[in-house]
Amino acid sequence: MDQQFIDRLYHLHASTPRVPSSEAVCSWLDGLLGLLFPELATQRFANLRAFAHQFQQSRQELYTILEILEESLEISATATESAFIAALPAVHHRLEADAQAILSGDPAANSLTEVIRTYPGFYAIAVYRLAHEFCRLGVPLIPRILTEHAHTRTGADIHPSAHIGERFCIDHGTGVVIGETVVIGDDVKIYQGVTLGALSVRKDLAKTKRHPTIGDRVVIYAGATILGGDTVIGADSIIGGNTWIVASVAPRSRVYYQQGAEREV
Repeated sequence: MDQQFIDRLYHLHASTPRVPSSEAVCSWLDGLLGLLFPELATQRFANLRAFAHQFQQSRQELYTILEILEESLEISATATESAFIAALPAVHHRLEADAQAILSGDPAANSLTEVIRTYPGFYAIAVYRLAHEFCRLGVPLIPRILTEHAHTRTGADIHPSAHIGERFCIDHGTGVVIGETVVIGDDVKIYQGVTLGALSVRKDLAKTKRHPTIGDRVVIYAGATILGGDTVIGADSIIGGNTWIVASVAPRSRVYYQQGAEREV
């Protein structure tokens, strides 16, 4: 093999900033989820002291990951780690409400334990909410590692920068896509195959609102596609399956697919 090629590859490695391994980040994630929810834990804790020790170990793992990115952080690794940990009670509260919303909205769900332990929609939402906190703190790379891990496991692709309200419910989850600038209100429920996307993928639009806004208490059924940054789905609307929407919908609307065209009632 050409030595010049080997030299070039080496210099690429030598000049590339260090990044945390995806394996380390995802291992930390699963450990944290096991601390937040006993249904996801891989061990039982003999006493409070053992649990507290494991929690401190998780904090240390997070700091080690963030330290690698120190030069890219908006604040120090120590301050970022502390701010993330301080946000966990609020994130946990939101996730408990998400799990309850899934349980309440799915006739097939028998218990919160079942929802938390087995539902891909809940797992995808949990990872999104943690990743979103890192986005809020200006942490690079880590949010996308987390949400791509959830995407691989669940088939639900939620950009960590999206803004999602309280008591969010994803039923089934496979094929769900939620773009970077999506805004979702409270008590929203979406089914499999829903896309909340952009009308254009032009790079010069990267810093603009490219994805739709979904109002409170909206239900979006399987296969619906809603596109565009100016598209607003009004509160209390129902969007039927396999619809294609690129314009705003008034509150309390019913939109469904019929004979090759969407109808609004």
